Amino acid sequence: MPDEEYEKKTDSVLAWKKAQKLGRFDPNAPSHEQAKIAAFAQEIDARGIAVGKRCRVGGEDTRRGEVKYVGEVKDIPGSIGAWVGVQLDEPVGKNDGSIGGTRYWGEESDLKRGVFVRPERVEVGDYPILDDLEDMEEI
Repeated sequence: MPDEEYEKKTDSVLAWKKAQKLGRFDPNAPSHEQAKIAAFAQEIDARGIAVGKRCRVGGEDTRRGEVKYVGEVKDIPGSIGAWVGVQLDEPVGKNDGSIGGTRYWGEESDLKRGVFVRPERVEVGDYPILDDLEDMEEI
């Protein structure tokens, strides 16, 4: 059934939602964008994400670093809400703390140690810098 025909029906779930002012038909409901922004802010608070804290990204223990930025990043296409900028301990990132000519932290560098990720991918905690040579015995 075409959308236009369904919208004209008076005995449909859509008609009932309109009559009851539910979901997107509620004039007092926050917009989808506002709800998304609020969800990101809540996630940041719940996870204790703040600039200067140690973290790991994506659950990978090898991608450890320090939170350097929390906020909107206008240069990421189609993005609304907060992003977390992390300076990784190792140069395995995608940028150097800047995107599209806007610097969010640090100085220009050839080492790509920065990533911008959504808050749900960041775990804040006691994640010290890994020493790759720590486990090697002296020769």
